[in-house]
Amino acid sequence: MCGIHGLIHLDGKPVEPRWLTAMGDVTAHRGPDDEGQHIDGACGIAMRRLSIIDLAGGHQPISNAEGTLTIVCNGEIYNYRELRTELQALGHRFKTGSDSEVLLHGYAAWGDEVVQRLNGMFDFALLDVRDGRRRLLIGRDRLGVKPLYVLQDGRRLAFATEAKALLQLPGVRTELNREALGDYLHLGYVPAPLSIFRGIRKLPPATLLAVEGGQVREWRWWRLSPQVDRKASEADWVQRIREGIHRSVHMQMVSDVPIGAFLSGGVDSSAVVAAMARHGEGQPIRTYAIGFEGGAAEQLYNELPYARRVAELFGTEHHEIVVKPDVVGLLPKLVWHMDEPIADSAFLTTYLVSEFARHDVKVILSGVGGDELFGGYRRYLGAHYAQRFNALPGWARRVASATAARLPADRHHKWLNMARLAKGFIASAEMGADERYRSYLQVVSRESVAQLMLAAPAGGAEDRVQSAFATQDRLAAAFAAAGRDDELNRMFAVDAETQLPDDLLLLTDKMSMAVSLECRVPLLDHELVEMAAAIPGELKVKGGTLKHLMKQALSPQLPDDILHRAKRGFGTPMGAWLKKELLAVVRELLSPAVVRQRGLFRPEAVSALLADHEANRSDGTDALLALLNLEVWSRVYLDRRAHADVADELKSLAAPRGTVLTRTAVPA
Repeated sequence: MCGIHGLIHLDGKPVEPRWLTAMGDVTAHRGPDDEGQHIDGACGIAMRRLSIIDLAGGHQPISNAEGTLTIVCNGEIYNYRELRTELQALGHRFKTGSDSEVLLHGYAAWGDEVVQRLNGMFDFALLDVRDGRRRLLIGRDRLGVKPLYVLQDGRRLAFATEAKALLQLPGVRTELNREALGDYLHLGYVPAPLSIFRGIRKLPPATLLAVEGGQVREWRWWRLSPQVDRKASEADWVQRIREGIHRSVHMQMVSDVPIGAFLSGGVDSSAVVAAMARHGEGQPIRTYAIGFEGGAAEQLYNELPYARRVAELFGTEHHEIVVKPDVVGLLPKLVWHMDEPIADSAFLTTYLVSEFARHDVKVILSGVGGDELFGGYRRYLGAHYAQRFNALPGWARRVASATAARLPADRHHKWLNMARLAKGFIASAEMGADERYRSYLQVVSRESVAQLMLAAPAGGAEDRVQSAFATQDRLAAAFAAAGRDDELNRMFAVDAETQLPDDLLLLTDKMSMAVSLECRVPLLDHELVEMAAAIPGELKVKGGTLKHLMKQALSPQLPDDILHRAKRGFGTPMGAWLKKELLAVVRELLSPAVVRQRGLFRPEAVSALLADHEANRSDGTDALLALLNLEVWSRVYLDRRAHADVADELKSLAAPRGTVLTRTAVPA
């Protein structure tokens, strides 16, 4: 696990080592254990290393015996031992025991097709100078677990695991990509291939990019199959899921350093811990859980009792952290680490529990991805409730719709959250499947985005950007590419192309690597993903029960109070904080004067959004967090201010809440 970076001059100009050094210095948190670079004339590749496998011998870059192939790799290749054995049978000789060298020899044996044989999370850069050529190949794993940014300006092509590394290169200006602004407001994240930085893009998941002879070629090397298997019985699927989870978790437990697991007590993290306990070879598994100290809103996110229940069940070495986070002080630092703003408060939770776990371990396993694979989100119940709602008489539907529209909404209050969910389901009941799904997923509707954004002069660059948002619907494009007649699996395919890599996996990578912690996601093993994509949707969610099949598969190991507990996301009571502890900060950062000076949004529209949230007329948590994080990002990146200075400024607006870190060991 590390961070990689590099560049190639298309005009043949030699690469200067100092720029590779600068790129590595700004991402040192990704690899505090080692660093290295390799330059061959116009091309240079480099890395920062967090040592996980082959601690003594895995220094990168790694070259073959002839020095004609050189690689840097970020992430882990879990089946490297099997591939190594296969390559040794072909006559390859290895200098190290690292998984990265296996990728190097695999390329020598199989060329670009080597990626098809890899099981792992990775991005890599490989320089091939055999037979007088100079070919740079960069690539990203199937699901996009590891991020990769690309800058291409006609003179050079540069790449890096984090966008901030590219900002260190000469001639690169830090500017907002206005083309991404509408999508960011609409979805709460910036979808690939866009990034929030002008001139910098994300390499999409499962994509290879080659540079040779001044030419750049890019292609997709893997996609989910659209085929659903309706021949297998429910019992068959239950057995396959059970075996698939155990196989994946066992494979991803490979490590030469201490390893642990995030544990919320939810189905996904509990499934991972259960499998780890089975394959732990008699050693207790280290588990880490987080809870919030405070009132009713905070307690809605307190999952510690469930985590303790699972920890006791499997005899883990359990650790807890109870926090009153200094959100004001943390925001600028975390936004800097994220590179891009995001409207998902899970980034804060992920950082805090990662920081806590890093005191003991270097590798952590997470349950990220289980909701997508096996049907765990409430939005997957849309068709179920729509069918029942539309069976009502017309007058009853009209009364229910009118009543729901007047209900207050607050996701951090038990009853008002039920009202919020009811409003969403009723409002979307008569929509088509794709638009109903969009209504659950969006942060700001496309129509409201247009109302929020400032009108631009006709014919100008900003006008063209806004026109591009009006005509380029990236979520619709993902639905068109999904091509499935199974509604639930169609949603899964869209998630796998959009929210999963560009929101959940991005924040998981950035927040764990901010503290030099490698986070693995065994439920996103590509073989498990391919199997889940073939399961009929009516079996994943059955009779209004989310994760029906997965719960059946786990029932021999997990009790009913864990399998069937009320769902709660891995987030924070951000909406409640926006009305209390963070209110003064939000009012200042989103004040008409500040919004007007930033010149991106209509001040009156932002003020109306904040007023509706404060009055519980609507739950504006995600939209306000999107705007708040964008303003913080602008101060850190566009205004080029140190994140510590921005934090001090924000703290002056409201008394910090402080941070309380409490460890509690649960006996095995």
